[in-house]
This record gives sequence, structure tokens and C-alpha cells, in this order.
Amino acid sequence: MNIEDARIYCLSKQGATEDFPFDEWVLVFRVENKIFACVNLQDILWFCVKCNPDRAIELRDKYPQITPAWHWNKKYWNQLDIEQLPDAFVCELIDHSYDEVLKKLPRKIREKYGR
Repeated sequence: MNIEDARIYCLSKQGATEDFPFDEWVLVFRVENKIFACVNLQDILWFCVKCNPDRAIELRDKYPQITPAWHWNKKYWNQLDIEQLPDAFVCELIDHSYDEVLKKLPRKIREKYGR
């Protein structure tokens, strides 16, 4: 998957927004103002998604293209080489990240997203 396809997929998620909160290179994707993915536009191999801690370990053990996210909490965040993983799998990991963020929100907000 290329970075533009990943960007379009992230923005297709209900309520998703994008911004540059840190500098002009680190693009983040949010839902309800909570980050579910980010990418350093200077190094697109640095595409990070949130993950359930147990699943994060399993994914890192199984796929060399998935590592702990460099500048994020390594317990919850994975760094993906999106160009070396199947597109459908990258989409699945973005979906999982989005869902991980939504499930931490108050019930009333989750209901707005059908959760």
C-alpha cells in the first residue's frame, strides 16, 4: 500500500480527521480528537497504528514489517512498513486501531459510531 492510499483509507473512517500537531512532517489521523494513526511524511515507513497490547506482541513476532513504534508507547503502538504488507492487512490494522480508540471513548460517543 502506498501512503496516499493509506491516507485515503484512514480518512474514509467515520469522523476521521487529519492534522499536523507536532511539525510539518508528522501527519496524524484522529477520531473524536484521539489519534488512531500517524505517519512521518519524510519517512513513510514510519506509519504507526494503535493496537491491543497482546495482539501487538503477536504481530511483531509474526511479521518483520511490524515493529514497536519508535516515538510512541511501545505497549500500544506498532510501526508498519505499509509497502511490504498486503493492502487488505494494512486496512485491517487501521480498522483495529480506529476501533481501539473508539472503545475507550464514553458510551454516548461510541453509540454515535454504532458501537
